[in-house]
Amino acid sequence: MRNFFEKKVVRKILGRGFIIIGFLFECHFPVFSQGISDSILKEASLSNIIQYALKRQPVIQQALMDEAITELQIKSKLADWYPQVNLNYLFQHNFQVQTSIIGGNPVRLGVNNTSAFQLTASQNLINRDILLASQTKNYIRQQASQQTENSKISLVANVSKAFYDVLATRQQIKVANETILRLQRSLADARAQYDAGIVDKTDYQRATIALNNSVAAQKTTEEMLKAKTELLKAMINYPVNETLNIEADSIALENEILLDTTSAVDYKKRIEYKILETQIRLQEANVRYNKWSFIPSLSANGAYNLNYLNNSFDKLYSQSFPNSYAGLTLAFPIFQGNKRKYNIRGAEWQLKRTQLDIENLKSQVHSEYSIALASYKANLTDYFTMKANVKLAQEVYDIIQLQYRSGVKAYLNVISAETDLRTAQINYFNSLYQVISSKIDVQKSEGLIKY
Repeated sequence: MRNFFEKKVVRKILGRGFIIIGFLFECHFPVFSQGISDSILKEASLSNIIQYALKRQPVIQQALMDEAITELQIKSKLADWYPQVNLNYLFQHNFQVQTSIIGGNPVRLGVNNTSAFQLTASQNLINRDILLASQTKNYIRQQASQQTENSKISLVANVSKAFYDVLATRQQIKVANETILRLQRSLADARAQYDAGIVDKTDYQRATIALNNSVAAQKTTEEMLKAKTELLKAMINYPVNETLNIEADSIALENEILLDTTSAVDYKKRIEYKILETQIRLQEANVRYNKWSFIPSLSANGAYNLNYLNNSFDKLYSQSFPNSYAGLTLAFPIFQGNKRKYNIRGAEWQLKRTQLDIENLKSQVHSEYSIALASYKANLTDYFTMKANVKLAQEVYDIIQLQYRSGVKAYLNVISAETDLRTAQINYFNSLYQVISSKIDVQKSEGLIKY
């Protein structure tokens, strides 16, 4: 009975312990552990999908972990500023004690058994490694944070493009459904006119061919939609076996096309510039670090020793012979074959090289912005053209359809008008996606991607 209650208490204590550990883990690492309850999106809007991706995408998780690792590394380096205390224990048995000749007589120096407890302490006073860690800690934290931001910006841009690509493909399926309905009505009209002896059978045969082609095209588009949806799910690390129901329509797409093209690009807004700027600060600190190699290092140290000496092991710890000391250690390197001089020059060249990276980035940003802006303007013009074409193609189709029913036009004209309408509608949604995609490229080149 007693064992039963002891086991019960132990299980209870362990259970509470695991709960506390889990709570602490959640508090310190809230991003790294995601519960089952938030694995499914109830409202799959673009903003919700982006936030979902930022929380669950492994690349972002790794970047956040890198930040945590960097923080621990900084603390590890700064720990060298604290006093370093060590306790050592020694036991030694001498099988043969050293003998020396003193005054012509052999004399044994030492005893059979020696032991010691040694407590040592040291404190760094001047140390260039720790000085470097102290001066660069904020820049190193900033660099890790900027790398995370860079990963987030790329993720948001790619997820947004994939999201709009899925929407555009969904709209193409709607176009295919509308086309099939029109062709079914046309087929019914052609069959009715053939049965009435007004036209020959080639009209409804052509209608059947056009309908079959549209059904096949619809199936192809539906499969493309599945593939693009799976790609989007992979980008945001969405559960494979769960359905992602995107909430948006063509109106939402059209509301996203406008962009201010009059603003001048500022390369300083780019995350790449901020990363290079931080690297320059670290390179400057590295130059100072190498110059500090000419100054001495200084540390305080001391020890307290309890020594035990006896020929008999059982009496070894019966009497101690303590000793202690404190002192300063000054290390001043005099000549190292010009090594320090070469290291300083190498650090200075590395700094100049990083500064040239900024000049290269300026040109690259201007080029990216110019290309992205030109693509956006061209796609925007194409979008307005395709939008106007859809309206015209719809009017042409409606007129020719009425003329065919009145016996004025041949069915070949209906098929041609139907093809023009379907092509105009598909081109419209393709251009709509292209203009939004190029808009995202412009915003990314300007450093305006938000999350």
